[in-house]
Amino acid sequence: MSPALAVARRELAGYFATPVAYVFIVIFLVLAGVLTFTLGNFFGRGQADLQPFFSFVPWLFLFLVPALTMRLWAEERRLGTIELLLTLPIAQWQAVLGKFLAAWAFCGIALALTFPLWITVNILGEPDNGVILAGYVGCLLVAGAYLALGAAVSALTKNQVVAFVLAVALCFVFAAAGSPVVTEFLTRRLPVLAEIARAVSVSDRFTGFTRGVIGARDLVFFASFIGFFLFANTVALDHRKAD
Repeated sequence: MSPALAVARRELAGYFATPVAYVFIVIFLVLAGVLTFTLGNFFGRGQADLQPFFSFVPWLFLFLVPALTMRLWAEERRLGTIELLLTLPIAQWQAVLGKFLAAWAFCGIALALTFPLWITVNILGEPDNGVILAGYVGCLLVAGAYLALGAAVSALTKNQVVAFVLAVALCFVFAAAGSPVVTEFLTRRLPVLAEIARAVSVSDRFTGFTRGVIGARDLVFFASFIGFFLFANTVALDHRKAD
């Protein structure tokens, strides 16, 4: 794990060496605040919880995380530095894991900076902080799922725009798979696909966390989802290296 952590530290430092990190964080915090207090009707609900915030986080990550992952491998391939990275004395999976951990840690930092919302809700009432903590854990897992998917897509192309569009489209599929519109449509026509859609829906799995329930099935789902796409990332790099 040491080489992977070394890559993660290098990548995380690289984020903050450019304006990209600060732009990402500012946009995330501004959008999270605006959506929570306006569309989420934070004050008008009269309830001391962060449900309005949690309800928008998966959809914010839907666009912001692909913007973060589109450069992970696409930029390395475009500049030709991927060959240099993969010739270092580290296994390919360690490079993949290191880049993923750096991006995940960055998303964790962005989430941690929403702490004023947590403080605000504690000042206004007496919330169940255990439920709020579980919600944040769920947010971090959703970010990890999108990051793993986006990184795998980024490994398939040199074009960052293509990587962004494909990642957004795929993340949307997994986010919307469990929505009532999709499941009702599939239930009427293909009931088997409706069950599959619910099973792979990231937003459905996230709902349990926002209610304070950290279920073993949900943890296994996110771990499997992240693991599968990290494996796909490694396979994509192997294929490109063979080319």
